[in-house]
Amino acid sequence: MRRVLKWALRLVLVLVLAIGAVGIWKQEEIKRLWAVRTLFFEDNIVGNFSNMRAAFLTVGVPRGDGPTVELPYGPETELPVSVGAWVEDRDVTALVVLKDGEIVFEEYYKGTGADDLRISWSMAKSFLSVLVGQLVADGTIESLDVPVTQYAPALKGGAYDGATLRNVLQMTSGVLFDEDYLDQNSDINRMGRVLALGGKMDEFAAGLTASFAAPGETWKYVSIDTHVVGMVVRGASGRPIADLLSEKVIAPLGLEHTPYYLTDGVGTAFVLGGLNLSTRDYARFGQMIAQGGQWQGQQIVPADWIDASTLPSAPTPEGAVGYGYQWWIPVGAAPGEFMARGIYGQYIYIDRARGVVIATNAADRKFRDAGVADQNVAIFREIAQNL
Repeated sequence: MRRVLKWALRLVLVLVLAIGAVGIWKQEEIKRLWAVRTLFFEDNIVGNFSNMRAAFLTVGVPRGDGPTVELPYGPETELPVSVGAWVEDRDVTALVVLKDGEIVFEEYYKGTGADDLRISWSMAKSFLSVLVGQLVADGTIESLDVPVTQYAPALKGGAYDGATLRNVLQMTSGVLFDEDYLDQNSDINRMGRVLALGGKMDEFAAGLTASFAAPGETWKYVSIDTHVVGMVVRGASGRPIADLLSEKVIAPLGLEHTPYYLTDGVGTAFVLGGLNLSTRDYARFGQMIAQGGQWQGQQIVPADWIDASTLPSAPTPEGAVGYGYQWWIPVGAAPGEFMARGIYGQYIYIDRARGVVIATNAADRKFRDAGVADQNVAIFREIAQNL
């Protein structure tokens, strides 16, 4: 009996050591998985959104060796009274307002600061749109109407087989993808776990097989479409997105800080929502777009691409917000009024006619509530009209 007990104790010890070893081996994966589970918790969300590299795999987007292109400060402007209540209600963490390229208002909230690199969420999609425009212009990508499988053959036989680059830019792929952030079993949250556990985003996209409509027929916001855009860009250029974005956009802009992307387990940039910049640097990008792609005397992005990509060309429902090539167009938009938008209150709002760019970040856990998106646009318009 004593011998049996002795062997049993040894077995328990071996199991405990084995579990401990696995825990150490998988420590980083467990940490990242927990980060995904707790990312949007009320007590964590503000800090998390300014410190995404603490929990996820990342890759830097080199800012280049050039000097920072300063954003000059214009006359200090008092914003409409309604902005104060909006900042409080929407859990805004940063607000930078430019008028004719000058900072006329800048403030940071909830213990954050100007040097924080803040998660873009889906504002990153608009950065990728710029890359597509550049690669189409230089002939690296044949046209918007090529099938995505021409540059991303891994997608053959799946839900994206038959979709064109234009389809995925406009969110008209017809691919079935559940984007409910509140459902832990939704596709968007399954995708988040792939990211956290070091899986491969390309395999996740290629593994989707279900469609709800033929490509080009119906608009539905499907974030994985943007990953497919990224697959096309990488396949056509033979280069990682971070390197391309650095060379073609970030370095010419002369940003203050070196941005970074979240990545999957093989270093593929999370292009649909993983870019991190300071709010002033988001404003710099927005100002370049507002200037028709020009910056410091250089045409960074073709002007005709800026015009085409920010038109409401996708077949969105009548009376609803419009969509172009990874840019949003508000209901009732004036010419040259459009925006990059991300979950939880991230925006780059541009009104080209008024010379206004508004970059704002937030940790708004009620961003999906009825009327919130409309309220945000109304505040941006009120600010622009009062400058």
